[in-house]
Amino acid sequence: MEYVGGAINEKFPNVDFEFKIYSDRQNMFVEVAGGAGPDILDLDGPTDVVEFADAGKAVDLTPYAEQYGWDSVISEWAYNTSVYDGKLYSMPAGFEGMGMYYNLGVMEEHGWSIPSNLEELESLMEEIKGAGLIPLSFGNANYQGAVDHLYSTLLSCLSGPDVVKQAINGEIKFDDPKMVASIEKLKEWWDKGYLAGEDYVNLNFSESLQLLSDEKSPFFVGPSIAFQWAASFFTGDKEENIAFIPFPATEQVPDETYTLGGACTLSINANAEDSHKDEAAKIIDMMMNAEFMQEMTAAWPGYWGTPLKDLSGVDAGNMNYLSAEFVKVVSDISDAVNQGNFGYYDNTFFPSATQTRIVNIDEVWYETSTVDEYVQSLEDEFKTEFENGMVPPTPKPNMD
Repeated sequence: MEYVGGAINEKFPNVDFEFKIYSDRQNMFVEVAGGAGPDILDLDGPTDVVEFADAGKAVDLTPYAEQYGWDSVISEWAYNTSVYDGKLYSMPAGFEGMGMYYNLGVMEEHGWSIPSNLEELESLMEEIKGAGLIPLSFGNANYQGAVDHLYSTLLSCLSGPDVVKQAINGEIKFDDPKMVASIEKLKEWWDKGYLAGEDYVNLNFSESLQLLSDEKSPFFVGPSIAFQWAASFFTGDKEENIAFIPFPATEQVPDETYTLGGACTLSINANAEDSHKDEAAKIIDMMMNAEFMQEMTAAWPGYWGTPLKDLSGVDAGNMNYLSAEFVKVVSDISDAVNQGNFGYYDNTFFPSATQTRIVNIDEVWYETSTVDEYVQSLEDEFKTEFENGMVPPTPKPNMD
């Protein structure tokens, strides 16, 4: 927050700002619902935004977009995910792609090669277990929703982005065999202990990356924004011991493909004073350019991957390794997206109640629900939200 606050204060020296950090995002929801809350809402993605827009608590930004020309700056896919019911309710300040982080030292020490496909990954995870290491350093401690990174990645890579899009468009149901395949694969991985075993419930992003840094695991499946937490552990002579790659190829996804999502979105609170709304739009506009992304990423790698149409203005030449690597990753993901090779992250492309059911997938792992019961609950939630027009717009993948 100090980086964001410093950048804003530098650009607007004559305006007083107050920044508020919520330890529980629900507290902000309650404040806004009660007629208060901050003027600018930093939300987790389009799924959150739809709830605020539907409740009349987010300002229609369409006039500001026309004033500042935001559609000419921001990638079309990202801009369109912020449109709900024909109106623009947020601006995407950052996006993320799901992939795999790996520890170069661990791989080199054991003579392991980066898996190029799913079969090689599963074979390697057995070797990793045999070596006494954690195959995938991952957990959902303190944030149950973390599992949607795994779910969304497997859903797109095993079912295929085109199949996921059909489900989002209501053309197939969630109990379609191609959709169920990803859930069954995650259940299989859980049963085999690939997902950190008994440590799963005790690990959050930071602890998972700590294990990666300590060479107790070679892999962490997660979003590109996790560079911000990696910066705490990959320091000194460890700094260049981490790299990020797309999830290995599958039959459904043979090319370099990233499951795509919106990391954060900026909306204007409908409760704000009218004069504040115009100033809030100026601040949002200040953030929608390469200069701001460069400044933020140099100081804080991982969070501010602005989905710009043109990333050539972001100069990583003087950045440290992690910041420069993050810029490269953002560029790689953007290239894949421009070629149509992307999947769908649930916090961006699935409605809220459906997403809530998705992150309860551990009931399948602990066998309190069967796979059939779980997918039926997904279908039931989604059907209601689909019929109520709560599904964000979805760009088309290229899987020809």
